Amino acid sequence: MLHESSLADAADRLWEELPGHRVEILNGSIVVTPPPDGPHQVTLSWLIVACHEAGDRQAGLKTVGGIGLWLPTGPDDYAVPDLSVVDADFHDALVEKNCYAPHVFRMVLEVTSSNWTNDTATKVDIYARANIPVYVIADRRHDVVLLYRDPVDGKYPDPVRYQRGQAVPVPESVGVALELSVDTLLDGDD
Repeated sequence: MLHESSLADAADRLWEELPGHRVEILNGSIVVTPPPDGPHQVTLSWLIVACHEAGDRQAGLKTVGGIGLWLPTGPDDYAVPDLSVVDADFHDALVEKNCYAPHVFRMVLEVTSSNWTNDTATKVDIYARANIPVYVIADRRHDVVLLYRDPVDGKYPDPVRYQRGQAVPVPESVGVALELSVDTLLDGDD
């Protein structure tokens, strides 16, 4: 067995050996998630288009999938949210390993997969500690969308829950006026 020189090196090696998998270091532990299913990816594609149509670029923002978010929870910690709305100049906030400083993230969104407990528990904590203003979870396991916003002292207040047939209003602090269909967030289809 090879001994890695660091947790980050071990994560890099897993990333190379498991193409298509998402490798993150959350609270000092490596988390590997298998490739997402089709509806998951359709949801993300729809969201990118919706944000573009809502004027993200004109508002000085970019909507991107799968970029790294450097976390304050450990020396090598980083997450790779499914989708992020970031400041247009986010490139200037590169920390390392293709991860960017939390202050450029306006909103992160996760669509649950097999790793749903990471999205609905672990990431709620770490995104709040990173002071991410808005965190949206399309919780396909529980058929609900959760909106966390405005963390205080490293914790989000209780989320607002949205059910099928409702729309999730993106908070003004993100910088775009947009309502997201719960059904589309959960199913990937209109």
